[in-house]
Amino acid sequence: MPTPDAADEHRHRPDPSVHLWNESYYFDFFTEDLSLGGYVRLGLNPGLGSVWYWACLVGPDRPLVTVVDHEVPLPSTATSMEVRHDGLWADQSVETPLDHFSLNLESFALALDDPAEMYGDPRGERVPFGFELDFHTDRAANLWPPVTPRYEIPCRVEGEVLVGEERVELDAWGQRDHSWGAARDWWANSWCWTAGRLEDGTRWHTAGGFVPDHDWGVGYRLDPDRTEFVESDSVLLEVAPGREGLPESTRVQSAGLDLTFEPLAFSPVLLVHPDGRQARFPRAMARVTAADGRTGGAWIEWNQPPGT
Repeated sequence: MPTPDAADEHRHRPDPSVHLWNESYYFDFFTEDLSLGGYVRLGLNPGLGSVWYWACLVGPDRPLVTVVDHEVPLPSTATSMEVRHDGLWADQSVETPLDHFSLNLESFALALDDPAEMYGDPRGERVPFGFELDFHTDRAANLWPPVTPRYEIPCRVEGEVLVGEERVELDAWGQRDHSWGAARDWWANSWCWTAGRLEDGTRWHTAGGFVPDHDWGVGYRLDPDRTEFVESDSVLLEVAPGREGLPESTRVQSAGLDLTFEPLAFSPVLLVHPDGRQARFPRAMARVTAADGRTGGAWIEWNQPPGT
């Protein structure tokens, strides 16, 4: 089973012939009791001349606190992951390749009671929002099959989050991933991605729904106290739609797991193509129940191109 190359933790040279060439770093986290979660995405889009930076904090009993900025200038050098814009400074650093990644943020965010407002003209309270987070690898890193350059890493997450006057010491589980080298066409391709942890320590990741009525996908299971992944190329999905395209539940079967996701707190993003087409991209922290009764937590996303 091949493993990721430590050199790939860093940025890659873009292909100028691919307009939607993309390099993407995701960082998700959730507390074990699912009272708090969040995620960060650093999306480098050299063909569009910008960075898409997303960061959020969510919880079942708190407003969505979110930063969504699609006009962030590209980093000042080809190796940097530091970004700056109006009311935003963020940096992401490889501390130890494939083992430790750190994130820092100082920003002003929008606090919203209804996450679906992110699909329109969101109006909420402007609040200071920042964090210092460390993502430590939980046992092993998983290299995707050679359909696209990508790897996924289950993590333990620790650090501090600040929202307004609130200061939260974070001890959480999470996932990070890194992909690059291909067009990311949000407006043409649908998918459903998941990653999480069950109460016994089982970790998993799935990505499916790429082709209508076909179960091809990518999945793994990492059993408790193991460092070898059980992999699968089949992902079966059942999605129960909800208001504004925010799913009410999703069932995922892959890599020997049968999991049902109950979204607890959404953080959606509206994606507008330069030609005006719009895709909706809901992400959610979710409670997960396995068919055998085990429970756990996760992040789940559904890309919804125009017409879906």
